[in-house]
Amino acid sequence: MLYFKTYESSKSLEWTVFIHGAGGSSAIWFKQIKEFKQHFNVLLIDLRGHGKSKDINKLNQHYSFDEVSFDILEVLNHLKIKKAHFIGISLGTIVIRNLAKLEPERVMSMVLGGAVIKLNTRVKTLITLGNLGKRMIPYMWLYAFFAWCIMPKKRHKASRQMFVEQAKKLCQKEFIKWFSLTKYATPLLAHFKENNVTIPTLYIMGEEDSMFLLSVIEETKKDKYATLTVIKDSGHVCNIDQPNLFNQEAIQFLKMSRAEDYEKVSER
Repeated sequence: MLYFKTYESSKSLEWTVFIHGAGGSSAIWFKQIKEFKQHFNVLLIDLRGHGKSKDINKLNQHYSFDEVSFDILEVLNHLKIKKAHFIGISLGTIVIRNLAKLEPERVMSMVLGGAVIKLNTRVKTLITLGNLGKRMIPYMWLYAFFAWCIMPKKRHKASRQMFVEQAKKLCQKEFIKWFSLTKYATPLLAHFKENNVTIPTLYIMGEEDSMFLLSVIEETKKDKYATLTVIKDSGHVCNIDQPNLFNQEAIQFLKMSRAEDYEKVSER
């Protein structure tokens, strides 16, 4: 089973589940925990091969977005969490949307930060270069280069450093496995576009997220279940660049999206 950590609240039955991006770990949510646990139960998860999730059985399995999603569902089932709000960043937003495709009844709402909903030409070029060099170039060189391309400004330095530091916990083999998932991203994102789920969704994007913001703006205009918040002075990893605004917008949205007939989501 994946490594996880919980913070239980006496004030709420609702759970918020945090999903990090590729190369990161649950540690990237350190600026969210204090605020969120005042309002919700909090579940932090390290995806397979990341952080403290080093289960050899999972690392030897096939990697796909479905398998990664089932890993998360396994943790929810273990904790007897029937439904939850999901908060993700970067590639974690694809994982959450895929989980919602597989078992939509488990997802109360989604907060998708630095969301990846379309791969533009620049992103596809980076992926192509990465695939050409992933077995020859030390993965940390590639990861640091990608981090700089996606988060290039001086004010993104803390975000870059955080992700690079967490990526050091991976190994070359793990990096290759996760990078290989990019070949499945385009058809999966197309599937999401054609089959929108009816789940309340908040996209939180940094104004300086030059790789992904425009596609999110276009998509949210067409989706009546989606809301977009754009944060100034922030790049791709907006939960680190502007944590106070990220927390404020996300918590307000989650409270508004509560169903009136909310049922008990945990038997714990």
